[in-house]
Amino acid sequence: MSVIHRQNTDALNNSLLGRLPADAFALLEPNLTTISMAQGWIPYEAGDEVEYVYFPHSGMLSLLVVMNSGKAIETATVGREGVVGAMAGLGLYSSMIRVVVQLPGEVSKIPSGRFRHAVNNNRAVADMCIRYNEVLLSQARITAACNALHSIDERICRWLLQSADRAESSSVALTQELLSEMLGVRRTSVTEAAGKLQKDGVITFSRGRIQIVDRAALESLSCECYQSLLDQSATLGRRSDRVR
Repeated sequence: MSVIHRQNTDALNNSLLGRLPADAFALLEPNLTTISMAQGWIPYEAGDEVEYVYFPHSGMLSLLVVMNSGKAIETATVGREGVVGAMAGLGLYSSMIRVVVQLPGEVSKIPSGRFRHAVNNNRAVADMCIRYNEVLLSQARITAACNALHSIDERICRWLLQSADRAESSSVALTQELLSEMLGVRRTSVTEAAGKLQKDGVITFSRGRIQIVDRAALESLSCECYQSLLDQSATLGRRSDRVR
């Protein structure tokens, strides 16, 4: 089973929930359930009804656009700074993307109907949905530019840094096959790029796990998009604090 329910996990570990005013959080809290999600679990596919809204405490979820051929490419990632499915609170009931758990972690989930009730009755919750949707759109734009303009080597470095940040560890459970799928490139290209990084002492990798050995070197080899995504998250935090 990919989802394990747990008790007494603090939903406020999610940054968005933690920033909400007390009265806004009080509307959500009675309907929040904490679960643990395994790597590879798919909360919903493109076209699925959004039954739950997810607020991660840890780990990482990837948002993927799926083409008619079945191929998919990642457009954004969400960790404990964000939320998945929040637009259901504004009346969007079906997902237009596939959501996949890339790094295992814990989340708080709330039925979309109860979330819509909170959105309709509290301005802070509604503003949170709108602001974070802007963040996801910005991520998608940055990712699209990155995929078009930057080398595979740079993009892999960016993705490894993002994953390590979400895992809060220098060791990340990632396979080269997963990296190739998320970046929309051939596995042989990922193998070649990862081999260069290992040869230069930046990372080591074994079956299913990548260890970042030299973080500073990895950052220097990444494209500008990694810093752009960090700046975006910081901007969200400042806006949320002002609203509160």
